[in-house]
Parts: sequence; C-alpha cells; structure tokens
Amino acid sequence: MTAELWSSFSNGERARVFRAPGRVNLIGEHTDYNLGFVLPVALDLAATITVTPSVDGKLRIYSEQHDELREWNPADIGQAERAGHWSDYSIGVARELLRTGYQIEAANLWIRSSVPEGSGLSSSAALEVSSALAFLRGRPIDPIELARLCQRAEVEFVGMPCGIMDQYISIFGRENTAVEIDCRDLHHRYVDLPRDVAFLAVNSMVKHSLAGSAYRQRVEECAAAVEIIRRFAPYVESLRDVTPELLAQAWSSLPDIPARRARHVVSEDARVEAFVAASAASDCSAMGRLFVESHRSMQHDYEISCPEIDFLVDRAISIEGVYGARMTGGGFGGCTVNMMQPDAVEGFREKISKTYEREYQVTPVLIEVNPSRGAGEDSPK
Repeated sequence: MTAELWSSFSNGERARVFRAPGRVNLIGEHTDYNLGFVLPVALDLAATITVTPSVDGKLRIYSEQHDELREWNPADIGQAERAGHWSDYSIGVARELLRTGYQIEAANLWIRSSVPEGSGLSSSAALEVSSALAFLRGRPIDPIELARLCQRAEVEFVGMPCGIMDQYISIFGRENTAVEIDCRDLHHRYVDLPRDVAFLAVNSMVKHSLAGSAYRQRVEECAAAVEIIRRFAPYVESLRDVTPELLAQAWSSLPDIPARRARHVVSEDARVEAFVAASAASDCSAMGRLFVESHRSMQHDYEISCPEIDFLVDRAISIEGVYGARMTGGGFGGCTVNMMQPDAVEGFREKISKTYEREYQVTPVLIEVNPSRGAGEDSPK
C-alpha cells in the first residue's frame, strides 16, 4: 500500500504511535499456564502501530509485514468471528475491550513489527498489546487488566490456551532487567542480571505454529497429571502446587507421559528460583548449568524441541566462553537463548552460523538480547 493511499483515509491528521515489545524467556518454559514462575526479558524488537483518525467512519488495520489491509464497521466488531488470520490478534483484543466497557472507534492502524513471526519471541503478544494501546488511545486501564485482557483475546478468540507471561512482560518490561513473574498471583519482581555476561538468541528459522502444534496437548497432559495427583493431595490446583516429594509419591500412579510432563514443570519452577539466586550471586557457571538442564528437560520430558534446536544447543555449549544454551518459547522450532562471556560473542556468532549453515543449509539469525522497556506510546514517526 502506498503512503499516499493510506494518507487519503485520514486527510493528514496527526498520528499517534504505540509500541509493545517481544520477549525472550530466559528460563521457566511452559510453567506459566501451570501457574508457576517465569523469567522473561522484553526485547528491543517490537510491534509498532501508527494510529490516525478515520475520515469515513471505518476501522482499518494494515499490516506492513503482510502487505494486507482489512477493514470493519466499528459497530460490527462485537460480532466479528475468527478468520484464522493475522488480524485475529487485533480484533480479538478489540472484542475484549468492548466487553470491558471501552468503545472501539473508527481509526486507521498501520502495523509494523520487527518481531519475527514463528520465532518463539512472542510476536503475537506484541501485536495484542500494541493493538490494545492503539484502540485505547490514551484511555486509562490497569496494567494487570491489560495483560489479562490480551491473554483472554488469544485464548478465547484466537484459540490458543496460552499463559499470561508474554502479554505481561510486554507491558512490564524494564531496561537491563529480567522480570520474575508469579503466574498465579501475578506479582513480579525485577531481577538484575550479572554485568559480565551476554545473552544472544539464535533463530533456527524453523517456524513453529503453536496453534497447529502439540501445545494444547501439553496443556491437557498437565491437567491430567493434576487430576491424578489430587488423589494424594486434594489441595493441589495446578502443577505449581506439586513438590518433588509429592510427585515422587504419585509417580507410580501416573501414566508415563503425564508423569514426565509434570516432572518438567515441577523441576522447571525450581530452576527459575535457582537461576534468580545464582544471578544475585553473579554465579554465571551455575546459571549456565541451569540453562542446559532446562533444555534437556524440554527435550526429553516435555518433548517440545526439534533436531535443529537440539543441534544449536549442543554446538553452542561446545564453544569456548559459552556458559549455557536452551530453547526459548513454545517449542517445535523458533529460537535458542545463549549465555556467554562478552568477549566470546564474536567467535560464537561466526562458529554457530557456519556449523548451522553446513548442517542445514540455512543461515540462522542472531539477535542480541538487551532487556528493554515495556509497552507504551512513542513519538510519531
């Protein structure tokens, strides 16, 4: 779409710009919908939406990435149905805002996103949160309610039974800091990371599609484990409540797959706490070991990795100066996150790229993980 055509929809009225970042989860994978702990960071990569008034009463949403325009009558948004399309993330949010009591007004929304889709860096939450801010256009909303609202849009409209981590970190991210989130009570604390460490994400270029993957199945398997464990401890509401001792007590009653899914979640929650403690002590070696333990648990117990991701992890931890590596995100492709000494970064870039290209004939994309700020309004571009 040409800029001239787009400007004709708004007659050159002043634009407002809203942004929401993607994220890398340092540790705590698939624990959020089990009401456990996660430790993500917001990224510089973000979804940015430029909003201008509409001159003809229409709501238009244009995706620069897809080069596609959709439009609606604002009065029809409440009856909009899922289309299996990128616009579902925005329209799902609009419907939830309506249910909460906010009116959706005519406007023109131009979406530009630097968060690669299917990479495990949460492009969907970045789009949801930036869309919500664009629809609100400065109207107040509690930040926790904003995260809940965007999560509901993905669960109930898009149809993905996700936890709240991605939307939460997109809102509460802070520069140079990780955020430990308690996904049950939705409290958080900011966690300073050691200064003498660098984090890099490596995009395998294997695009996962959580909606078409075994994500829902993992949610169901965890729920099945909880139902059996309740026979031993009726107070258990989620795997967050299960201790290693309780899991050992119930182990022989659990089918193999729910047992291994539960073991991943229970051990991963413990790893988050251990990682935060190691970070406070600047114990980079311990942090790296926890990275690798987390990946092996995802690889073998939760079974959400893939050959390309395992290859990247195995090669990364063999490179001098690397403390640890693990898959990050929903799984079945996407990115690894790698922790290393700062002076190892250049050598790591060269070695991991060459070995991956040689093995898979694909060039991986390397992304510096610099914890960034959360969502908000930017100056017009």
